[in-house]
Amino acid sequence: MSYLLSHLENGWQVDQAILSEEDRVVIIRFGHDWDPACMKMDEVLYSVADRVKNFAAIYLVDISKVPDFNKMYELYDPCTIMFFYRNKHIMIDLGTGNNNKINWPLDDKQEMIDIVETVYRGARKGRGLVVSPKDYSTKYRY
Repeated sequence: MSYLLSHLENGWQVDQAILSEEDRVVIIRFGHDWDPACMKMDEVLYSVADRVKNFAAIYLVDISKVPDFNKMYELYDPCTIMFFYRNKHIMIDLGTGNNNKINWPLDDKQEMIDIVETVYRGARKGRGLVVSPKDYSTKYRY
């Protein structure tokens, strides 16, 4: 499904995607198109893309081709989702202790929509940290 979503091919494109969106949340999936976790996440992202297009833009970044952000965002996991709004990283409290990103594949479309809506509503109110509608502390173990 990754071929159906927009890819950012270099650091400048990533910066421009984050900078250019005035009224929508920018969702960036960092990882590899061939990774099973990313494939699963890409399928969910593609399935919700049409429903969230009015308040979110979704992009994919291959961390091998664009290593510029690997250290800055600590991109060590196979699949990572991050949120940005008006050039600001929006953190989300998922109950896991890592508020910077989602680093496991979500498999429920409605959960993804709920998270994106929560991030969007919180970001519009000026919040840099939003609380997830669901606690993932017991569901995913690292």
